[in-house]
Amino acid sequence: MDNLKSTKTGGAMFGILLALSLSHLLNDTLQSVISAIYPLIKEGLSLNFSQIGIITLVYQISASVFQPIIGLYLDKKPNPWFLPMGMGFTLTGLVILAFANSLHLVLISVFLVGIGSATLHPEASRLTSLASGGKRGLAQSLFQVGGSMGVSLGPLLVALIIAPYGQKNIVFFSILAIIAMIVMLPICRWYKRIIQISGKRTKSAEVNIKSPLSKNKIILSLIILLILIFSKYVYMASLTNFYTFYLIDKFGVSIQTSQFYLFAFLFAAALGTLLGGPIGDRVGRKYVIWVSILGVAPFTLLMPHANLLWTCILSICIGLILSSAFSAILVYAQELLPMKLGLISGLFFGLAFGIAGVASAIMGKIADSHGIEYVYQMCAYMPLLGLITYFLPNIKSKK
Repeated sequence: MDNLKSTKTGGAMFGILLALSLSHLLNDTLQSVISAIYPLIKEGLSLNFSQIGIITLVYQISASVFQPIIGLYLDKKPNPWFLPMGMGFTLTGLVILAFANSLHLVLISVFLVGIGSATLHPEASRLTSLASGGKRGLAQSLFQVGGSMGVSLGPLLVALIIAPYGQKNIVFFSILAIIAMIVMLPICRWYKRIIQISGKRTKSAEVNIKSPLSKNKIILSLIILLILIFSKYVYMASLTNFYTFYLIDKFGVSIQTSQFYLFAFLFAAALGTLLGGPIGDRVGRKYVIWVSILGVAPFTLLMPHANLLWTCILSICIGLILSSAFSAILVYAQELLPMKLGLISGLFFGLAFGIAGVASAIMGKIADSHGIEYVYQMCAYMPLLGLITYFLPNIKSKK
């Protein structure tokens, strides 16, 4: 359905793109509630760290493994109402979580919330491509920045609404889920019109859409892109999950001060997410990937040896540069397989989720045995994997 880029308006559907970005923001705000309430759940239900790990595992499985499956299904059988249906799973999971009084109920709730995320990311990303009017990088960046903002808002809202008053206040987050479903309605109506107008003519047109590369080059390129995603999200997991602990342990800052430094990093990451796509539209995805992954290596290698001020400055540079990679990588992959937008979106979002979860667990064990500073000394070399970008073929963006 890639040939319906902007429903033949000749340009990007910015109203739809903004609605998709807002949906992403609301979804990721709700998703980030899960990890933010771990201390509250652990204390309230008298759980140990192993049980917290099981909760994370169940959530990551539902949020990551199902993404490519749902994406592939929707590639074959488009359904304009899948977005609000997915948010319905999230809504149900949040209500159950608010009143969960056992580990089993918590596991059921996070599984449902994960299914909601597994539905939104591949489908909304695919629709973002359809509404882009050929400006795929810009469109994906708008979509991604919504998610980045949501990730940073979730913990803040938990601190204000849930932490002071208790677990049951999670139910108030269901209001955000309902708002998200309302925001999705015009997207659903727009997509329904595309399906109705296209009909059989769309299916026959899709047969003629071909990848710009041979099968072997596509496979090689996808492997390279997946390695780059691995590099990016291992390092990003070290910052998003352990940065505050690193600052407290190495520099003795307060918890509150460490949160300000973390916010500075997250804000820079959101800005970088917004910039990466449109720059890729202009100069090419490969160049953005080069700079975003390999170009951040000098900053990551310096940070473990820097003082507090320069650690903050370097983390901002890292967030700004490294976060610009995902939109470029995702759009590059979509251009490799234009007939499998949902599958590709689900695969890359799912892998990002999975890598972040597994990497966090491994880094936690390393931090326990070798110290938090060792984690950053080790992860500093991950961006050097960006050297394999050299082997990516050049693909001209289709305007």
